[in-house]
Amino acid sequence: MNRLKKGDEVVVIAGKDKGKRGTVSRVLKNGRVVVDGINLAKKHVKPNPMTGEQGGIVSKEMPIHASNVMLFNPETGKGDRIGYRFEDGKKVRYFKSTGKAVDA
Repeated sequence: MNRLKKGDEVVVIAGKDKGKRGTVSRVLKNGRVVVDGINLAKKHVKPNPMTGEQGGIVSKEMPIHASNVMLFNPETGKGDRIGYRFEDGKKVRYFKSTGKAVDA
C-alpha cells in the first residue's frame, strides 16, 4: 500500500541523493515514485527536426522506490512515518510522531 500522493514533499532517506528534498510528480503502480530533481540520469537524445527537438545529453528524473523516501513533516523539519485513521467517516493520513493530519 502506497502512502504517498502526487504533490507530497518528501525527503530521500537512502541512495545517492540521501538527505535531499523534493516534490512527488508521479506515483507509479510498481511501488515507485518520481521526485522533482531527485535521481537524475543522463540520456542521450537524437535530434528530431520534425518536432524541432534538439539533440544532446538531457538530464531525466528516474523513479525511486517509495521505501527510500519519507514524507516531510514541516513541524519537526524531518521525514516522518505516515498512518491512517478515520475522522468523521473519512480516511485521513497523519504523522506518526505528532499525530497531526497531513492534509489538514
